[in-house]
Amino acid sequence: MIAAHLDGDGPVLDDVGLTVRVDPASGTAAEAAEGAGEVGGGVREAGASVGEAGGSVRDLVRTRPWEAARAAASAELGPERWAVTWAETGGLLWDQVNGLVTRVRQAIGALAGDDAEAGALLRAATLDAVLGQQDAPWLALFESLGRLDGPLEALAEVARSAGWWWPYERLAIVSERPSELYRDEPGRLHRGDGPALAYPGGFALHAWRGMPVPADFIGSLTDVTPARISAEPNAELRRVMLEIFGYDRYLAETGARPQHRDETGVLWSIDLPGDEPIAMVEVVNSTPEPDGTYRTYHLRVPPTVRTAREGVAWTFGLAEEDYHPEKQT
Repeated sequence: MIAAHLDGDGPVLDDVGLTVRVDPASGTAAEAAEGAGEVGGGVREAGASVGEAGGSVRDLVRTRPWEAARAAASAELGPERWAVTWAETGGLLWDQVNGLVTRVRQAIGALAGDDAEAGALLRAATLDAVLGQQDAPWLALFESLGRLDGPLEALAEVARSAGWWWPYERLAIVSERPSELYRDEPGRLHRGDGPALAYPGGFALHAWRGMPVPADFIGSLTDVTPARISAEPNAELRRVMLEIFGYDRYLAETGARPQHRDETGVLWSIDLPGDEPIAMVEVVNSTPEPDGTYRTYHLRVPPTVRTAREGVAWTFGLAEEDYHPEKQT
């Protein structure tokens, strides 16, 4: 937020209550706006007059040395070796980190509420940030090539102890690294009992399997009912409620009827107001549990599925006519 003010967007942000407090004696920016938390841990003291910060030097300290090192390494390795090296280093991290960066940018823009102009200015300010620890994919690549020296070594040193930071001619805004980060197995932000991503200054993201949810949403579902699920106007939140409530329980308590059954399982369809039907195939694991029982699973399938066998085949990426398992485990 301070970065947006330094970029000259203060009047627009002031209008929506996103005000940076400035010491009237020294002109020093002290902390971020009321009620929004401090982005990435905040800035305790900017250390210079807002008017004396100068312009952004991100291009000088990050973009140019980055591009020079990348061009030199790419020329040395050639296209094929470059692609393999990336896949074995930074490529392993890229999707998860890039997805997280996108989510943080969206959440920073959302601090402006319904004001589209202020939200766009906040998101634009994030594009001037050096990503600190979230530059890990490219830093890993250069480290593997022995090219983490000079300006890149300095960037790596900051990344080891800081989050996003904004370099100006006479001022740097440096944020802390996250204090909490929770993800599910595919790497999506996910937590049911608190923020999935949180910074020491109060900025936080709540998510369920990668989908943003309100801060108090998951905690409010301890006594959720089928009626409340059906009444939820937001389709994505309704799906989260269904997952937490349990598809099998929802089927039982709403008196749903099976659409089709065969040797592979039972196809169910749940009609939801204002949303496409939710189709699931109920299957029984062919391998017994240690106690000798057989576990039942509900597999989400497209609502266009018409038979249980077609649904099970879809989960394997096959057409119904091509699904011929020789052995099940």
